[in-house]
Amino acid sequence: MTTDAGLAARIAALDVLDAVLRRRRPLDEALAETPGLEGLEPRDRGFARVLVARVLRRLRVLDAVIDRCLSDPVAPLDHRARALLRLGAAQLLDLGTPAHAAVDSAVSLADARGIGRLKGLINAVLRRIGREGPGILTTLDTVRMSVPDWLWESWVTTYGEAKARAIIAAQSEEPLLDLTVKADPALWAERLGGQLLPTGSIRLPLTADIPSLPGFAEGAWWVQDAAAALPARLLGDVAGQTVADLCAAPGGKTAQLAASGAIVTAVDRAGRRLGRLRENLERLSLSAEIVEADTATWAPGRTFDRVLLDAPCSATGTIRRHPDIAWSKTPADVAALAAAQDRLLAAAVRLTRPGGVLVYSVCSLEAEEAENRLARLLADGAVERLPIRADDIGGLAELVTEAGDLRATPADLLTLGGLDGFFAARLRRLG
Repeated sequence: MTTDAGLAARIAALDVLDAVLRRRRPLDEALAETPGLEGLEPRDRGFARVLVARVLRRLRVLDAVIDRCLSDPVAPLDHRARALLRLGAAQLLDLGTPAHAAVDSAVSLADARGIGRLKGLINAVLRRIGREGPGILTTLDTVRMSVPDWLWESWVTTYGEAKARAIIAAQSEEPLLDLTVKADPALWAERLGGQLLPTGSIRLPLTADIPSLPGFAEGAWWVQDAAAALPARLLGDVAGQTVADLCAAPGGKTAQLAASGAIVTAVDRAGRRLGRLRENLERLSLSAEIVEADTATWAPGRTFDRVLLDAPCSATGTIRRHPDIAWSKTPADVAALAAAQDRLLAAAVRLTRPGGVLVYSVCSLEAEEAENRLARLLADGAVERLPIRADDIGGLAELVTEAGDLRATPADLLTLGGLDGFFAARLRRLG
C-alpha cells in the first residue's frame, strides 16, 4: 500500500464511519455509496472495510482507551477528532499497523477534514495510546464493552453469562465466506479448495474474490451463510411442491428451493431487492414466480404445500458480518419487529394448506423475535410443532433445542469457523 493509497483508504474509512455512526446508514450501504472507495485497488478497499469494521466491533473499548489518554477527558471532543482517534487506535491496538503510519496518517487526515488546529492533540493522544494502550486494555472488560448494555442484558438473560461472553467473543472475529451449490457440493469444495461443512455449505476465506472463483460465471453456486441455508432444508423434499418464500429477497433461499425442484413463488415488498433476486436467479439459471407485495396483506387466492417465512428482524445474529447492527438497533426496534413478525406469521399460516408445512426463521439472537413469537403462535392452536431432527441439518445435534427447534449462535461450531445466529421452527398447519 503506497502512502497516497493508504491515506485515500483511511479517508474513505472515515467517510464510511461517519455515514454509519452519525447518519445511521447500514454499513454495507455506506460502503457501496462512498465515492472514495471506487477508485481504490481491491487491497486498499479491503483495508478500509476491515478498519471500519474493527472500529465498530470495538467502539466502546476504543473510546475508553481514548478517554484515558486525553489530558482532559471531560472536555467536549470534536466528533471529527474522535473519529480520527478511533481509526488510529484501532490500527495501533488491533490491526498491527506501524505506529508512524497510524499516527502520521491521522495527522494528515486532520488537515483534510478541516481540523488542522487539533493536529497536536491527535498526535499526542495516539502516541500515548501506542505506549499505554495495551496496558489499559488489560484493565477493561473488553468483551462486556463490545456490545451496548441492552444487548448484553438480553443475551445474559437468554443464554447465561458464559454463553453471552462466548457469543460476543465470536462476533469480534471476521467471518468466513460460505457458498451454497446447486449440486454436488463435494465436487465443488474440491474445485474451490474450500471446506465442506456437514450442512452441505462450502466455506472459503473471506478474502476470496467472488466473481473470479470457478463456477461463479456459470451459476454453480451463490453466497449464503451456512446458518441461513438451514431453514430451507427444514421443508424436506420439495420437488414438485408449491412453495411460497415470503420476505424472499435477496433470494438465497429462493435459489435453494428452485434448485431442489420446488415450484417457487418468491414474495417481497422491496422492489429494489427483488431486482437483485431476479439477477441472482438469472445468473444461476433458476426460475421462480416473483411477486412484489406486502406479505402481511398478500392474498393470492390459493394456499401452498410449503411456506418459508424468513421474517425481517433485528439481525443481531449477524453482527459478526454486520458490526454496525450492534449500534443501530434498539430495544424499541425489537418490540416493533416482534409485532410485525406476529402479523407475518398469521399471514404465513393462512397461506399454508391444511396439513402443509411452515418454517419460521429469523437471524436474531433475541428470544422476543424467536422463541417468544413461536410460543404465541402455538398457543393460538392453528399449527403444531414438527420437531427438527439432527439429521435434518447434517447431524448437528447441538443446534437442536430440547423443544425441537433450531437455535444457532456465533458461539456454536467454532472448530468449523462458527455460524451466524439463527432461529428456526418447523410447523404443520392444522384443520
